[in-house]
Amino acid sequence: MTRQPVPETVSRDASLADRAPARSALASLLVSLRPEQWTKNLVVFAGLLFGRQLFDPRAVGLAVAAFAIFCLLSGVVYLLNDVADREADRNHPLKSRRPIASGDLAPATALFAAALLGAAALAGAFALGPAFGLVSLAYVALLGAYSARLKHVVIIDVLTIAIGFVLRAVAGAVAIDVPISQWLLVCTVLLALFLALSKRRHEIVLLAGGAPGHRRILGEYSPYLLDQMIGVVTASTLIAYIFYTLSPETAHRFETEYLGLTTPFPLYGIFRYLYLVHQKEGGGSPSTMLLTDKPLLVCVALWAVSVVVIVYRPWGL
Repeated sequence: MTRQPVPETVSRDASLADRAPARSALASLLVSLRPEQWTKNLVVFAGLLFGRQLFDPRAVGLAVAAFAIFCLLSGVVYLLNDVADREADRNHPLKSRRPIASGDLAPATALFAAALLGAAALAGAFALGPAFGLVSLAYVALLGAYSARLKHVVIIDVLTIAIGFVLRAVAGAVAIDVPISQWLLVCTVLLALFLALSKRRHEIVLLAGGAPGHRRILGEYSPYLLDQMIGVVTASTLIAYIFYTLSPETAHRFETEYLGLTTPFPLYGIFRYLYLVHQKEGGGSPSTMLLTDKPLLVCVALWAVSVVVIVYRPWGL
């Protein structure tokens, strides 16, 4: 198979990475846990925010513990995934820098660490509460199945990622024992699908004709197909959020009809993300984009502040 050229900036970054000194085993393990990706687990705090428990010290403590447990569990999933993908990652211009693919971390060491950290995290999860423990176990089982098989099944692969986000949101709610709206779960799964499909598009564009050679499932997608899917999910996400904020159930629960005023922030955030995907060739790492793109970061922060002000009404709104 003829290897397709990758963008010059990617080739340069990969060359610099090839010359980087080898990491220690401990540093390699920490990198493999991908702490930069742990922002995805902030979804755990949705139950705290929308359950109106934000200023309850006990609830905040439980939510922080739940967040820490899911950071460990997601790190375990990354270790398993990198072990399973190490051969394919070695042929990727960026993923070849991962410790397991580059040879800095032995697969056996990674699997031992995954078993140890996974057992500790699940023990902590069940100590936090049986319901939270079961949701945490379901998350590990689902993402473990994703690493082993589901990531090779077209459409099911991105749906599995989206359900993983829903399980995070559910876990955050059961950890502090508050109900979570079905509308909020719908918004979560749609937004997660939007991010997963955008990531698939980025991979295909980055690798060009060599995408199927890196990961077989990428051959089942095309930029056009993904653009159609992203268009459907984008509209669905915004409509679901608007319906959620304007629904009588939401108005009754929060005793306010002003939550709909937060709609401009999701609108701008999604459009900004699409701009970065299509015009700046971003989308490979949603967490990195959130932390490095200032307009997107400010948008998310303003949305969170506006929700707190409207839901908690510190000034009697």
